[in-house]
Amino acid sequence: MSDTDYNDTAAKDLRTPIVAVLGHVDHGKTSLLDKIRGSAVTEGEAGAITQHIGVTAVPLDVISQIAGDLVNADDFDLPGLLFIDTPGHHSFTTLRSRGGALADIAVLVVDVNDGFQPQTEETIDILQRTQTPFIVAANKVDTIPGWNPNEGAPIRESYDSQSQRARSALDEQLYEIIGELSDEGFSADMYWRVRNFQKNIGVVPVSAKTGEGIPDLLTVMMGLSQRYMRDAMEIDVGGPGVGTVLEVKEERGFGKTLDLVLYDGTLNVDDTIVVGGENEPIVTEVRALLQPRPLAEIRAESRFEQVDSVGAAAGVKVAAPDLEGAMAGAPLRVVRDQSVEDVVAEVQAELEEIAVETDEEGVVIKADTLGSLEAMASTLKEEEIPIVRAEVGDIVPRDVSVASTADTPKHQTILGFNVDMHSDAATQADLEDVEVFQSDVIYQLVEDYQEFVEEREKAQQEAILENITRPARFRILDDHVFRQSDPAVVGVEILSGTLRTNAGVALFDDNKPDRVGQVKGIQDQGEDIDEARYGDQVAVAIDGPTVGRQIKEGDELWTYIPEKHAKVLEQELADEIPTDEVEALNQYLEKQRQRDPFWGK
Repeated sequence: MSDTDYNDTAAKDLRTPIVAVLGHVDHGKTSLLDKIRGSAVTEGEAGAITQHIGVTAVPLDVISQIAGDLVNADDFDLPGLLFIDTPGHHSFTTLRSRGGALADIAVLVVDVNDGFQPQTEETIDILQRTQTPFIVAANKVDTIPGWNPNEGAPIRESYDSQSQRARSALDEQLYEIIGELSDEGFSADMYWRVRNFQKNIGVVPVSAKTGEGIPDLLTVMMGLSQRYMRDAMEIDVGGPGVGTVLEVKEERGFGKTLDLVLYDGTLNVDDTIVVGGENEPIVTEVRALLQPRPLAEIRAESRFEQVDSVGAAAGVKVAAPDLEGAMAGAPLRVVRDQSVEDVVAEVQAELEEIAVETDEEGVVIKADTLGSLEAMASTLKEEEIPIVRAEVGDIVPRDVSVASTADTPKHQTILGFNVDMHSDAATQADLEDVEVFQSDVIYQLVEDYQEFVEEREKAQQEAILENITRPARFRILDDHVFRQSDPAVVGVEILSGTLRTNAGVALFDDNKPDRVGQVKGIQDQGEDIDEARYGDQVAVAIDGPTVGRQIKEGDELWTYIPEKHAKVLEQELADEIPTDEVEALNQYLEKQRQRDPFWGK
């Protein structure tokens, strides 16, 4: 059965539900899809699974054959399931449609051995934000110690045939996952125990390697779609096509093309379309609609067949002129019953819905799709990190130019989610001292950036502390005058704070600091040292005073603190200096402010 046949024979008023397969890297997303495709082939239904652009359509009759007794095709009127499988887009739910997330339902793949990982948690966050219903595929049950595989069997049937040891080991891992879901605010249980899938998350144990649990997974997805989403699947098949751009690609012989998921209406060759662009909506005309040849694997397929028309829901490659600047995640609409101006206005309104608010000062962010950009901006807003520029696409020299103009070093940065960096941009970033962070996990990006800011601020504070006068209060010990003058050398005890060489020395007279000299050297048991701390008893050489005149045994002396230094210490560095130093500072300020209440403020 060809793609065209499938579109023609599908229910005329019900589209196929769109399924996103999500999860942490290496947890088996691709393997799971490959197994579903492979199962269909082994069932003798090779022609029925249609490999679209970026999606795989699995018709109801194929699902029924794979699921066996679990699915009776007569109980359903939805056409089947459409899996998004574009490589590099693990955050499928950040791709938007007119109503929110592009996917109607998601499968969160979790390795039973590894449990929740960074991308799992991020995916959960996006699913919550977009309110996308999902089920959990607890993958790799075949790796449980002592597990005896049953190729392609429903999971409960396979589970019942296992040893008590294997069942217990699996139960332990599954309830760990259920506990992690609970920590994220979800009530979850094994899918066969769930009565209301709108309130509880169903967990389906599966093996992408042996096919165990695949019948259950397809059954749960069809059941959920039929029961809770049927009304949302009703479309006007003959109406103007509406879709979301998955990727913008260069295709030999066609130039820039759009990999599109069409979720409403029909798209024809020669249709006028409006697609979201970097600066403004792009108006152009469809030159060709391309789909892989039957049974071809999309990732390896370089030859396409051209079709005249595609109906929702489906994936298709759109070739058209003037697609420079088109964005992944952007809306696409066919102009048919409305004026071009009206459709442009609708696309513009959709783009404005997901426009990122920017500030006068902040970081530059880049992401692979509009939805990813939106998710990224939302996370940064929660962390109170301002954004000066937000765009879809790889990191290019102009991004570096914008980042380099920031007033503060912490904003001379670029955060790139799931994007590449052009080599000339990397060179420019090195030259202009712009920091670039790249990751395919949003919160990892944010953590890396926050760590960088923390380290930079710490380094700045350390540099300031190195060059600022530190507070100290110290007392000349009785019978510890080693030289009276030029310089005076006396034994002292540090009562609080840090005494450093070259610091000014003051003696308070009626709350007025009288600067009496400067520390020329500090010795501890005959060894020269740069500073002495609270509790130390050391010999100090003070240039300026004479013992017996300006200073005497028993005097309480202070480090002389310039007013500007006192202000920085109190307002910016109080958390960076030891408690005893803060105490010395506060006592110094108290004396000064009895004379002048605004001193150091």
